[in-house]
Amino acid sequence: MDSNRLRIGVIGCGRISVMHFSATQSLKDKATLICCCDIKKDRADAFAKKYDVKAYYDYKQMLDEEQLDAVHVLLPHYLHVPVALYAFEKGVAVLSEKPMSVDYESAKKTVDLAKEKGVLYGVILQCRYNNSAQLVKKAYQNGKLGKIISARSTLTWARPDSYYLESDWKGTWDKEGGGVVIDQAIHSIDLVNWIVDSPVKSVSCSMANRGHDIVKVEDSAEGLIVYENGVKYGFYCMNNYGCDEPIEIKLYCENAKVVFDYDDAYIYYNDGTKEEAHQSSNVETVEGGKDYWGFQHVRQIEQFYNACLKKEPLDISGEEALKTHKLVCDIYKCGKPTMNNK
Repeated sequence: MDSNRLRIGVIGCGRISVMHFSATQSLKDKATLICCCDIKKDRADAFAKKYDVKAYYDYKQMLDEEQLDAVHVLLPHYLHVPVALYAFEKGVAVLSEKPMSVDYESAKKTVDLAKEKGVLYGVILQCRYNNSAQLVKKAYQNGKLGKIISARSTLTWARPDSYYLESDWKGTWDKEGGGVVIDQAIHSIDLVNWIVDSPVKSVSCSMANRGHDIVKVEDSAEGLIVYENGVKYGFYCMNNYGCDEPIEIKLYCENAKVVFDYDDAYIYYNDGTKEEAHQSSNVETVEGGKDYWGFQHVRQIEQFYNACLKKEPLDISGEEALKTHKLVCDIYKCGKPTMNNK
């Protein structure tokens, strides 16, 4: 590995890949994009031509033939683990899109192998880098909020049947791992879990498919998570709404009330003072990007590259991401038996 620049490959050229390809171009001082891979030849070829890199159609061949330092794994959820494991055996670091896996056991296996091989394993949870989330996290860490007493998150988005018809794996238990919880609400659940930063004591929830004819996974879920430090966190999520409304997270704290979403945060202190944070006005949009993906992929990818270059510790490691992944899996363990199809 060049001590100043990484050799990078991208595995998976689907929708989310535009965020990663764009980041590789913004971070050329830290990394060089060498190749890309997708089983759909036309997709791999299109990105290879656009970025003047080599196209592969088999990730194992790519990892066998190229001397890569790290790969971005941007595949259907059920493929995250096998591809990461193969990369680790080659000594290649992995930055995987969320979720880590469709179950807890294989995700834990991936974390363990990365540690055994001494390679970095990062997981994309880009919303932690939002200015709004950063303000709230720091206010809690420095004691300004006092104790968090309770939290709630609400997500009401739109994922009609046509959304699932565009994919051969979305909306399946075996390939996606679930529906609205693991694919849409995972980010708001992660933000609360990250800020509260305490082991989970109990999970109680229910799930249903209320509005979709072509999938069996949940499109609605609600529940209560209780943490060892006493925080009670209630969540509600569904993807039967007419549009993607901004998510809303509220914290009721000893010294303040907090309201935030992906773009804005407001902290109302009991003494009458207020703090707020907003999305930067100079963020660069990515062609083909979706608003609900946010604008922070590049910040997390840069941090991962810096960690690979040994300039700083890795922020969101597999071990760190496993905390939220276990919570998501526990939500399904509790809620899936309650499933009610419409």
